[in-house]
Amino acid sequence: MRIVLTTTSANLEAQVDPRFGRGAYFLVVDPDTLEWQAHPNPGVGASGGAGSLAAQFVANQKAEAVISGDFGPNAYNALQAAGIAMYLFGACTTPGQAIESFKAGKLQQVGAPTGPGLHRRD
Repeated sequence: MRIVLTTTSANLEAQVDPRFGRGAYFLVVDPDTLEWQAHPNPGVGASGGAGSLAAQFVANQKAEAVISGDFGPNAYNALQAAGIAMYLFGACTTPGQAIESFKAGKLQQVGAPTGPGLHRRD
């Protein structure tokens, strides 16, 4: 299984990033072995459609689940269409905490967009 978490930096000891579409990094993690890879989020600098770009990246990683702090409508719809389960970090502040909570079934699964989405205007 592969899960993706949004983080503020490119390592497993990072802080979680509550933003999905504009979160700084994605950690792709095997929750059983804790093997991981960090990738910059391709949606960070997008003038629009950051959630959709980020969702496509997650789908390309063959992830079965993604953990973040917020999923706007575009990201939610794209992830749902790809069959990727979405979860909220909740009180977790590090990827390690989030992975343990995920494995224990303690994270809230998302069944609808959690926010209106943000539209960047430069």
